[in-house]
Amino acid sequence: MEQQERIVNKAHELFMRYGIRSVSMDEIANHLGMSKKTIYQFYADKDALVQDVIEIEIDLNRTECVTHKQKSENAIHEIFLAMDMVQEMLGKMNPAVIFDLDKYHPAAFKKYNDHKNKFLYAIIRENLDWGKQEDLYRDEIQSDIIARFRLASMFMIFNPDFFPLGKHSLQTLIAEITDNFLYGLATVKGQKLIQKYKQQRLKTITV
Repeated sequence: MEQQERIVNKAHELFMRYGIRSVSMDEIANHLGMSKKTIYQFYADKDALVQDVIEIEIDLNRTECVTHKQKSENAIHEIFLAMDMVQEMLGKMNPAVIFDLDKYHPAAFKKYNDHKNKFLYAIIRENLDWGKQEDLYRDEIQSDIIARFRLASMFMIFNPDFFPLGKHSLQTLIAEITDNFLYGLATVKGQKLIQKYKQQRLKTITV
């Protein structure tokens, strides 16, 4: 099991840095200082390895989402913490990963989509309901519709048909989309908190 763990952890590191398609099984073996034959003792093919790598990414995401929820002062604060988390994640992840999953690894992509459409949807839906209870979000918003819209808009940034690679940084896209998302939901009370957390972020960035 220790060897299998080494293999999947190294594959995770390389896939996130360079994209999945760009990294061959030979390159993974070379980085590990082992033969490709050894890798195939644990994984029948690259697709099987990709599935385990995506499990790592899903587990990390689940843990971080739960941690940020526990740390949140309120629903708007949770969105800002999530935005920081996503920006940190994207700093370590090649945008091509999502495209490669969709195009070349359907089983792993289905795992990722299930995580997105169940777990992440539930996190967003709970945030919307929390915000309405706190009078930070408008009471008339339909949580189901807005949660699905939020999911779609966040993953749209990986689609080169909408946002050609290199034209805008992923950090800029996330900040702009989240800003508009929050202001579309917020009450006057919520807008004051948005301004507060934006100012705090600005101070952190400029320090």
